[in-house]
Parts: sequence; structure tokens; C-alpha cells
Amino acid sequence: MVFGVLGLVADLLLPIWWGLASMIPILYIAWWVAYRSDWF
Repeated sequence: MVFGVLGLVADLLLPIWWGLASMIPILYIAWWVAYRSDWF
């Protein structure tokens, strides 16, 4: 869910190549949030 929201914001605010490049840090942030909230 976090990944989806951040990905959507990045796609709307950034050009296409920046949006694609931002997926890697967004994925890391989403994983970190899920890990810290004890989803795993």
C-alpha cells in the first residue's frame, strides 16, 4: 500500500524516467515501513 501511494505520487510529479528511477528508493522505503511496523 505504501509502495502504491508513493509510486503514484512519483509518477504524477516526476517525468517518466525519473518516475521509473524513483521506484527503487520507494520500494526500499515501503519495505522499511512494513518491517518497522512488524508486518513480517
